[in-house]
Amino acid sequence: MLPDKVRLFEVGARDGLQNEKQEVPANIKVELIERLVDAGVSAIETGSFVSPKWVPQMKDTADVMERLTRKEGVVYSVLTPNMKGFEGAVASKATEIEVFSGASEMFSQKNINCSIDESLERFLPVMQAAKDKNIPVRASVSCALGSPFDEEIKPEKVAEVSKKLYDMGAYEVSIADTIGVGTPLQTKRVLYAVANVIPLGAIGVHFHDTYGQALANILAALEMGVARLDSSVAGLGGCPYAPGATGNVATEDVVYMLDGMGIDSGIDLKKLVKTAWFISDFLERKPVSSVANALKSKLD
Repeated sequence: MLPDKVRLFEVGARDGLQNEKQEVPANIKVELIERLVDAGVSAIETGSFVSPKWVPQMKDTADVMERLTRKEGVVYSVLTPNMKGFEGAVASKATEIEVFSGASEMFSQKNINCSIDESLERFLPVMQAAKDKNIPVRASVSCALGSPFDEEIKPEKVAEVSKKLYDMGAYEVSIADTIGVGTPLQTKRVLYAVANVIPLGAIGVHFHDTYGQALANILAALEMGVARLDSSVAGLGGCPYAPGATGNVATEDVVYMLDGMGIDSGIDLKKLVKTAWFISDFLERKPVSSVANALKSKLD
């Protein structure tokens, strides 16, 4: 049941950079995004309209969006947790917006200071406003395979939240292993539960590689027919509200695996690896990605 083709959603410019302590200027973010698009990325998270008090790295999202040279057919997505964020997204001409809830009550409280049900209620006006303006909404469910606060996360809870988001109007619901604790069989159990309540084609996955399980979990999702994958160039990322969460799975590691399996991602691996080194050189460290390090000597 492996898909012939997948849609990779690149999160490096937002989810990847949001936790960096050093400021990444707008011109570097713009170049990162444009390099990724040039490598073949067709859907990309460009920033978020959230309070700079909470996520200072994203304070220049409007500036980044204004500076971008946009390519036809590419989805430029922004995270919008409330109506003020939605208004920013509309003003910046974002292609789509993102909202997020969670399967962990404690994570929800720590992350957005409300319960899961309250978070979903907050999104109702945002989802309605997006519908009125024909702006697609992508949603994600955090901590779907484990919580940083030792809560038991039941597949049925993930499915329940996913269905609510889908019923509210999200065209895609990304199932996120925010702290990277999931394993392949657990991944399948959760995805089976979600696929029982929303269409398989609407399900995406978002894995962190904290315990080195991300590629194995992606393979498990692919075997179920899931064809929407999140990843982050150079393995950038983490979550400021999830203790112990390290980077997202590296886009170049995913593309290498997909290429080897004959699954089309539409992405040029060599250009992607060069982009991983571009942002890593700026951050003055090596990419987390095994593939980016292995292929560095073959770039010239």
